[in-house]
Amino acid sequence: MHTIRIKGKLVDFSTPWVMGIVNITPDSFYDGGKYPLPQQILNRCEQILAEGGGVIDIGAFSSKPGVCLVSEEEELARLMPVLALIRERFPLAVLSVDTYRSVVAKRAVEEYGVDIINDISGGVMDPNMLSTIATLQVPYVMMHMQGTPQNMQQAPNYSHLIQDISLFFSQQLDKCHRLGITDVIIDPGFGFGKTVAHNYQLLQELKQFSLLNCSILVGLSRKSMISKVLSCDSEQALNGTSVLNTVALLNGANILRVHDVKQAVECVTLVQQLNAKQ
Repeated sequence: MHTIRIKGKLVDFSTPWVMGIVNITPDSFYDGGKYPLPQQILNRCEQILAEGGGVIDIGAFSSKPGVCLVSEEEELARLMPVLALIRERFPLAVLSVDTYRSVVAKRAVEEYGVDIINDISGGVMDPNMLSTIATLQVPYVMMHMQGTPQNMQQAPNYSHLIQDISLFFSQQLDKCHRLGITDVIIDPGFGFGKTVAHNYQLLQELKQFSLLNCSILVGLSRKSMISKVLSCDSEQALNGTSVLNTVALLNGANILRVHDVKQAVECVTLVQQLNAKQ
């Protein structure tokens, strides 16, 4: 069973975790601009915890396709006051920060006790990220992305999808191990440099990544791989999200990163019952 160390304690995923998203951005694809005021942010965090979320994941930049990435200064200006606010109100909550920048990761961990760094680039976009994680010694979510947010959806192409992504993880995990990083969670990066067909193949063959001996995080929540198939928008994609989250759990997912925590926790509960030894 996979384990990671958080707040000095070893935790496992015998029951999969739900990570609730808090986007403090004006332009994220689903909930951008939804929490402009401090009290709204706190209310959102309280909701995540009350509904059974094990992790609050805070992002201060949008990574939707074609977006212009904000500067490091802007990301810090958005993030640091919010971390101070959340940490004061919820001192024991497990906090994750969604960033690919080592400077942001370092300040988040050292100044506000952030517990997990969630990197969409898997250590590629900032060459100092992995060495920084090694120094900080916090769990690291390593996501696969082909290209960058600006160009990742222009023409995604793979020789062999699962093998190509597995090779990326193997190479990055080797770098992590050489640096002494042991708590790594992998995320295949649904929607990040993948077509709809790629995304569904990834979901179908998710168990293949268990060979890497890491916990697996999936982020399917309200994404276009749902809305395009169902001919709906992200507002109408909750039911589709629950269906795909259930498939992901059955195929080995350990963490669900979601906008809708209550429904994801219900997916976990039902799949746990399904898998319970009678």
